[in-house]
Amino acid sequence: MSTIEVRGVQHYYEWIRQQQSDRDKPIMVFVHGWGGSSQYWQSIARLLSDRFDCLLYDLRGFGRSLKGVASQDFSYELEEYARDLAIFLDNLHIDRKIYLNSHSMGGSIGVLFANLYPDKVEKSIVNCNGIFEYDKRAFAIFHQFGKYVVQFRYKWFLKVPFMERLFMARFLSRPIPPALSKIFLSDFIVADYEAALKTIYSSVNKETVEVMPKEFARIQVPTLLITGEKDRIIPAKMGKAAAALNDSIGYEEVAGTGHFPMLEDTKTYLKLVKNFLEIN
Repeated sequence: MSTIEVRGVQHYYEWIRQQQSDRDKPIMVFVHGWGGSSQYWQSIARLLSDRFDCLLYDLRGFGRSLKGVASQDFSYELEEYARDLAIFLDNLHIDRKIYLNSHSMGGSIGVLFANLYPDKVEKSIVNCNGIFEYDKRAFAIFHQFGKYVVQFRYKWFLKVPFMERLFMARFLSRPIPPALSKIFLSDFIVADYEAALKTIYSSVNKETVEVMPKEFARIQVPTLLITGEKDRIIPAKMGKAAAALNDSIGYEEVAGTGHFPMLEDTKTYLKLVKNFLEIN
């Protein structure tokens, strides 16, 4: 298990690459979404590792990046997570441009990172993200529901038959392997309380609704936005609206998939990614 300190927190990371001695390949960095970890990116990283050295890490307060979180007072604004990524790359002595592949809440972090550090990004892939319209009542209900969801998490959930299937039902349109669903549930359960709760607030609020369209509009690096046609978490129309704000953003929709098109239809997803990156 590899970790490196970023702002006093030991961040878990791993390299997936075919030859440990090969340092000439471009680097692709993967950013996971809310409540998850880098584990769900592993299969995609392996499939791209013939062309990229793939770097996966767990965001502060999620997955295996928990050590040191409880002892410090952090800002959980998404821009601060983008700054975490910059420090993380610096601490690993990565001084060349990366390819960035980010998902869901991580997609917002990816957009912010690309705008804060355009000299660090060659190309960016943003998955299942978009722009929201502000609805004060709906947001208040979402925050209250999110608080209950984060507050009432128990390890015994993992022992309940088919609990992982129930947990993932809203996220998926097509099935994924049960073992992977169990990983999602486990990651959700172990996530730090403050990180899980406060990133809900920072991801879905009036300020973010106002800021993110501007961030999408000012992206300079070539970007591909991929959505799932049947995504119920961030509907495809929100991604399409975000892409329409900027000629630097291409848009693709994966038919019949939900919030994890890369896992629900890997073949189509990889085809879109490879076409964008202009690789075979």
